[in-house]
Amino acid sequence: MDSNSILLFVGGLGGTEVVLIIVALLLLFGAKRIPELAKGFGRGIREFKDASKEIKSDIENTVAGKEHPAQPEKRQEEVKQNAA
Repeated sequence: MDSNSILLFVGGLGGTEVVLIIVALLLLFGAKRIPELAKGFGRGIREFKDASKEIKSDIENTVAGKEHPAQPEKRQEEVKQNAA
């Protein structure tokens, strides 16, 4: 992570605020849990970005006429047939 992305992440927080947040996290979760929390946070952000890219791609494909959204009636029939 470069310094620009770190600055964007913390936004308008100053150095003192960042230090206080880190100390509070250490007190609340302990040093052993912090890497697990960071890993889960990163995974969540990645999944969110992937989902937003997929939605954007679906919208662009639909607008471009490449893909037509499935009609609900046909989809319900397919589900019923697959369940039987």
